[in-house]
Amino acid sequence: RDSCQRLDLSGNSRNCFLTGNPDCNRNFAGKGLRCVLDVPNAEVYRNAHNSSGRFCSQSSQPLGEKIPSLQISSAGQLSHHFPAWNIQIIRSFHTSPSLQAAPVPLFWIFVKPAQKLLAIILGRSIRKWWKALPPNKRELFKESARKNKWKILLGVSGLGVVFVMFYFTHLEETPITGRTRLMVFGKEHFKELSQLEYDMWMDLFKSQMLPETDVGYQVVETIVGHLSESNKDIPQVSALKWVIHVVDEPAVNAFVLPNGQVFVFTGLLDAVSDIHQLSFILGHEIAHAVLEHAAEKASLVHLLDFLSLIFLTMIWAICPRDSLAVVGQWIQSKLKEFMFDRPYSRTLEAEADKVGLQFAAKACVDVRASSVFWQQMELAETIEGQPKLPEWLSTHPSHENRAEHLDRLIPEALKIRESCNCPSLSGPDPRLIFRLNMQRLLELAEGRETPNSTKQDPSKPKLDFSHT
Repeated sequence: RDSCQRLDLSGNSRNCFLTGNPDCNRNFAGKGLRCVLDVPNAEVYRNAHNSSGRFCSQSSQPLGEKIPSLQISSAGQLSHHFPAWNIQIIRSFHTSPSLQAAPVPLFWIFVKPAQKLLAIILGRSIRKWWKALPPNKRELFKESARKNKWKILLGVSGLGVVFVMFYFTHLEETPITGRTRLMVFGKEHFKELSQLEYDMWMDLFKSQMLPETDVGYQVVETIVGHLSESNKDIPQVSALKWVIHVVDEPAVNAFVLPNGQVFVFTGLLDAVSDIHQLSFILGHEIAHAVLEHAAEKASLVHLLDFLSLIFLTMIWAICPRDSLAVVGQWIQSKLKEFMFDRPYSRTLEAEADKVGLQFAAKACVDVRASSVFWQQMELAETIEGQPKLPEWLSTHPSHENRAEHLDRLIPEALKIRESCNCPSLSGPDPRLIFRLNMQRLLELAEGRETPNSTKQDPSKPKLDFSHT
């Protein structure tokens, strides 16, 4: 068995992890939690040459051999050679393509403001027309509506049937999970839209792209290649060409476009403690692309926007004054956002966590480290004094709930890992090590409190990590 290789993503040996040694340096900088958990004697990724599980499609070379201990010479050059992966690498900027029709999703993005304006004008015109009618004509109109109520009901019912038929004829199953979802836009449309978005990001970050010789770039390249190779039995994974981009940006973030363009910020490389955590995060982002969450979310938003146009017209027609109509419109938009948009986004994030964990398990990752990452993120925000917002205000689950959700999924992921003939995990559970280290840090912090500590601002953390 290959022993666990320590991964120093920043190339700085002082960026060490919590090992229980009180002399270990910890740096809780603004970029995120630099110094986190390291499990002693943990096994790194290693794939079995013969796979017996139905989940597995593993590469012949273990990732532990693909990512050696990284060291940087004084000249900044890598001291190890990374094997080349079958990953398309794009660094050149493309000229604008010839004039062509805009993708359907992009078309609707530009049309939306015009639709809302038309709904407001229509509703306001109906209100003014009704106010301008003489009382006798209003009564005649009401009487006519009462006489033809069944015809009106039949017409409304007919529109409802058309809407229901449209909804059910655009349902499909999500890859891997089999969840039923609405898909209005075609995949080809989103490929075109992804290319436009890719060009936008490349133009924005063109001066911050790390070269292919950078340590962080090669780590991301190797992990993405290993994840895609280990999950090539999934058609949606093997169909995409994964293109790596590492951006020198302190934000703790990463995303994957629907066309396989992977963007990782160096702030994330500083925040993770090992390749296991980074592999899970990248597996999560790859899952978004594989599950086509961008097209699914756009489809839901398109449907909700269509329905909201009807209510928007009614609001401007019924409200007696424009000021009340503006308030009603604002209330309607917030109800849509907090009752549909954000909960649905959190559902997609939870699904990406589940599938990303499966991807990592098939790649023989220590999946137990996944929940530790979100505990570290929660700890970092607490130390930095960042306010905690309620989960219902966010498009993502809270760090605490995310860690708990992953803890519930880890037993199943461990079974998948075992079915892929992965080497058994040695050493203690990283979740246990994290809890023990946090307990020890709290005890040390309490022991170092000064007599004036009671005068500190309760909103600020009281922990002193500089000498622990």
